[in-house]
Amino acid sequence: MQYGFVVPGGDPRAVVELARYADEKGWDGFFVPDCISIDPREHPEAPAFDPWAVLAAVAISTERIKMGTMLTPLSRRRPWKLARETTTIDQMSNGRLILPVGLGALDDGGFGKVGEATGRKVRAQLLDEGLAILEGLWSGQPFSFQGEHYHVDDLLFLPTPVQKPRIPVWVVGAWPRERSMQRALRWDGLLPMTYGEDGTYSPTTPAHIAQMKAYVDANRTQPGNYDIVMEGETLAGDRDQSLAKVRGFAEAGATWWLESAWTAPERTDTGWLRDLISVGPPRVD
Repeated sequence: MQYGFVVPGGDPRAVVELARYADEKGWDGFFVPDCISIDPREHPEAPAFDPWAVLAAVAISTERIKMGTMLTPLSRRRPWKLARETTTIDQMSNGRLILPVGLGALDDGGFGKVGEATGRKVRAQLLDEGLAILEGLWSGQPFSFQGEHYHVDDLLFLPTPVQKPRIPVWVVGAWPRERSMQRALRWDGLLPMTYGEDGTYSPTTPAHIAQMKAYVDANRTQPGNYDIVMEGETLAGDRDQSLAKVRGFAEAGATWWLESAWTAPERTDTGWLRDLISVGPPRVD
């Protein structure tokens, strides 16, 4: 299992320093939000910053740790622009970028308040088309695409990412929804979301992860490793209980644990995040 840390926000310079510190403390990944405007009148504890500017600084300030967003709502990103941004950071980091993607959370004003698509069906279509365009442009070969929403006419993007065959893409998969899970299987990793029989969100358990792992093993046809990524919080509690929690997910088939401090104290300093990072990853292997 690998272990990442998700920073909810803060001063960009302080966030870059946290990434450097996480690299030193043995974390395997460092992730930042991709949001436009989470209303600061409601959430003053998590000021927003541009993720690609911050990750560029992280790329040249660290040596080993992988990096990415958590996560990018691809429907509101122009895929050709994102192809250029991600390739640049993959080059700057010498092949350490991961791209997690999904539909995104509509409490971000960067959807409805600026005229972006908010319907789930349209956002899913834009996600699928955007992923296809990213893969085509990352290839370094002339690429054309004719979709319902996007049209690309003979674009050639160079240089290509360092990583081959492409930058790893993690995709949100809603369990047990077939269409959503099939989308995730086409890429390189699964960000699980679990729903009950009544269609309402349900916290993901190790039993759910075991079911998803069995589904992946039975249905995925692409070659290469496949990640199952679990988010949660452990570092603020009892260490033994934390390790037991992570071990349960690891034994069920998760390959990444992301320590996600979304329930942040209502303060904008990052000292409390540094304290959590200093504890080190909750390794169980």
